[in-house]
Amino acid sequence: MARDGDVPTIFNPKRVRTPSVIITTDEVASDQGDVERERPNGPPTPLSPRAPLTPQTSVSSAPPLTTQPSLQQAYSESAGSSQDEERQLRDKKCPRSCCSKVAKKIYYGLCVTTTVVAAWVTVTHCIKYMYLQNYSHADSSITTESTVNNNFTSRIRTHHHYNAPFFTAWFCTNWLILFYPLYIIIMLIHKKCKSANTIVSDAFTDFKDKGFTFARFLSRCGLFCLLWVVTIYMYTYSLRILLSTDVVALFATNVSCVYLLSWVILHEQFVGVRIVAAILCDTGIALLAYMDGITGNSTLGGVVLSACAAAGFAIFKVLFRKVMGEVNTGQRALFFSILGIVNATLLWPVCLALYLTGSEQVPEHQMPWIPLLLASVALLVFHLVYQFGNLMTYNIFVSLGLITAVPVSGTLDVILYGVEFEGMKLAGIILITVGFLLVMFPDNWPDYIMRLLRWSRRRQRGSENGGRSRDTVDYRTGYIRSHLRSPSGRVR
Repeated sequence: MARDGDVPTIFNPKRVRTPSVIITTDEVASDQGDVERERPNGPPTPLSPRAPLTPQTSVSSAPPLTTQPSLQQAYSESAGSSQDEERQLRDKKCPRSCCSKVAKKIYYGLCVTTTVVAAWVTVTHCIKYMYLQNYSHADSSITTESTVNNNFTSRIRTHHHYNAPFFTAWFCTNWLILFYPLYIIIMLIHKKCKSANTIVSDAFTDFKDKGFTFARFLSRCGLFCLLWVVTIYMYTYSLRILLSTDVVALFATNVSCVYLLSWVILHEQFVGVRIVAAILCDTGIALLAYMDGITGNSTLGGVVLSACAAAGFAIFKVLFRKVMGEVNTGQRALFFSILGIVNATLLWPVCLALYLTGSEQVPEHQMPWIPLLLASVALLVFHLVYQFGNLMTYNIFVSLGLITAVPVSGTLDVILYGVEFEGMKLAGIILITVGFLLVMFPDNWPDYIMRLLRWSRRRQRGSENGGRSRDTVDYRTGYIRSHLRSPSGRVR
């Protein structure tokens, strides 16, 4: 705060400056004496009564009092900018601190990975549980069909087991309708000034600006809905044949398919190590396909279905980027909600036809609603985090959830069903895991290898010279610098 009429300057708000020239009453009196001495014959010049000089009156034109609020506003803005600069400087100086932005993103990433793992394992094991559970009833209906061909043969069709993969895929996809309502609720809480109508109109306006008409947009949603339901159907059908861990591991190969399709369709950068990763994933798929032999089992069909589900999910992601382009969060949420609406309104006759023809059976007396609802909610949470997790953290944490679910699912299989992982099955899962991790390598991964080699050479050179090395990291360039300390303690 300024005192005694002083005004703080804009360029240096923390320093109070006084006017360069101040005329006081003593100086006025001395000036009058000088004038009288210069004019001995004339009368003294009196001061004008209309403009009396008061103490602390500046010769220069003083700013009016109305400029005081603007100066205070400038002072507050400059103080806020200085605090922001200090905060950014502190984050640059200590990026490993627990309060930095990088650390917060890592914390959020761990939470996102944990959520993805929990949701994906819950979906898979709930669907597997519905297939394995026996829903027998004392008054269950048994239908007998007889045919006459010199012999009477009977075929018994029971409804004690759950066998409806398409109905499961359709029912779980319906929950995608909640994508956009949840997004609107979050936006209303985050931005209280906007209304729901404004948020919805903004999303439709963005699609309209990209050249999408209403008919064209619905046709694209219909095609993506068909691809989505077929992918989920193949995944749920493969769970009838294979173990949950095998299906989870096979579905994780979609990352290599995404890279190959992005390289071909989206013309992304070629990275040799990712081609090696795709080869390892394919080798792991082949080992899992023949882990139980070639004839006399349905393992090969289950592996093909799981691999096709992974490929379908990769095609969905790449085509979405190709057809829809770069979309924001609201547009993505609106798209998935419309996808769920199209699924609920157009594909229910398929479920009814499969049930009436006997292709799919559900328990007549005890429908497994609890595991089905749990799987649907978990699938909704999985896709919410998978689609929007990159807003809070790095995308690698979202992708790591798919491969981290493999050991978690394997642990549950061992505990619940006594499964043993050995031989070709174990080798296939390991190869798929290694291939997944290689796909996650950054584009400039050779630079990181060279930095690590330079750092190891400097450490080795320091140990050979008998000095103690002190390593520091230049956070502007990312290089590791090693300073050698002599036995006397001086840094060389």
